[in-house]
Amino acid sequence: MAGMASRDTAHRGPAAHPLGLSLTEWAVLGILSMQPAHGFAVARELERGSALGQVWNIQRPLVYRALNRLEEQGLVRPHASEPGAGGPQRTVYRIERGGGRALHRWLHTPVQHLRDVRTELLLKLVLGDRLGTDQRQLVVDQQAVFAPHFAALDLPAPGPVDPVARWRHESSQGVARFLDGLLSQREGSS
Repeated sequence: MAGMASRDTAHRGPAAHPLGLSLTEWAVLGILSMQPAHGFAVARELERGSALGQVWNIQRPLVYRALNRLEEQGLVRPHASEPGAGGPQRTVYRIERGGGRALHRWLHTPVQHLRDVRTELLLKLVLGDRLGTDQRQLVVDQQAVFAPHFAALDLPAPGPVDPVARWRHESSQGVARFLDGLLSQREGSS
């Protein structure tokens, strides 16, 4: 997972969201939506081994870069300062109303590619759980987005199969089972 953050910059653009935020920026925004926090506290939430860090772990300098970018876009703002533990003052950030609306939309928007399930969709699910949002509709919408992909990745008639085709088929079947399981689990808990 250490390489996750280095790929983060490639995760921008229209497919990610109209704001063009990276997964790191979405993760930071999601953490700030739970409560105001300073960069060091946000970085702790994204350390390897934490609930969010199991999905998307990043180093502290990237958290501060994400905070700066989110502030530039008006999605978060400095809220207060507090003494650092043996260091300089820490700036506490809070999410702005527009940041909350953008996060809500992002959390409820299915991913477009099967390859994004391991990162973006899992991040949405973990953040959504922490925020207490009902994500059944996201899972249903995600199944609808992927239905054509699942059908297109069926294996041909018996016989030799290209290893790449087999991998793509098996991966898509795993995602289909994952989504089915999530939906039945969430429907059972309501």
